[in-house]
Amino acid sequence: MQRLVDSHTHIDHFPTQEIDSIVSRAIENRVGLIISAGTTLESSEHCVNLSRTIPMVFAGVGIHPMDLTETIGNKTYKALETLASENPKVACISEIGLDFLPTSPAYDIQIQSFKRQINLARDLDKPIIVHSREAHPEVLKTLVQENAQSIGGVIHYYQGDLYTAHTYINMGFSISMAKPLLRINELQNVAKMIPLESIVLETDSAPQPWKKHRHRWTEPFHLIQVAEKLAELKDMSVETIIEKTTQNILKITRLDQTTLVRY
Repeated sequence: MQRLVDSHTHIDHFPTQEIDSIVSRAIENRVGLIISAGTTLESSEHCVNLSRTIPMVFAGVGIHPMDLTETIGNKTYKALETLASENPKVACISEIGLDFLPTSPAYDIQIQSFKRQINLARDLDKPIIVHSREAHPEVLKTLVQENAQSIGGVIHYYQGDLYTAHTYINMGFSISMAKPLLRINELQNVAKMIPLESIVLETDSAPQPWKKHRHRWTEPFHLIQVAEKLAELKDMSVETIIEKTTQNILKITRLDQTTLVRY
């Protein structure tokens, strides 16, 4: 039975004592691999440590645009480079990108840091997982400027329009669908119209204390819901969706089927 890959989570943000149960629930719901994405240098280190101790967890190393306080200097670059190059379970440079909300860090700091981390990914030949909020034109411009097509990657938690999705796909990037696919009509239309070969799945799992009940927090075990919705929209079997999206992300991250945990 083919297993799902949750291509983007922040399970490192959960309390340590919860991680085993989160992983168990994921396995029970057909998830065979989880990528835990860093948001700071410390978070990236935590993701790497999780990947060392849990077979089905792989890591992303990177600094999230919302967590930037200054540009990425040589010391931080070297620390990220060491983390990513010395740990074979680092699958990608993640989570990096641009966030142009009014409350976001200064745009010049974000753009410099995004470019620096794309260069890191190119140096290490690892794909990038791209955060883009209210910033698609500048993200696209930066990807072209930094020759990010040479390494490829994923546009994380996509909620943009069809034209922008096709623009990313034509550059060699895949589109990641998450739980917004269950409720946003415009996104459902995008999912119908873009090729399955360019789609991967994720949950973006992280603690959600604003939700009244703990059992309603998004976790990797919810990934099957996204797969089922995509199957409905594409008029395909769930098995086809699982098999193809898993193949897609394994190809992007240069991993193979043997990395999937099977129980």
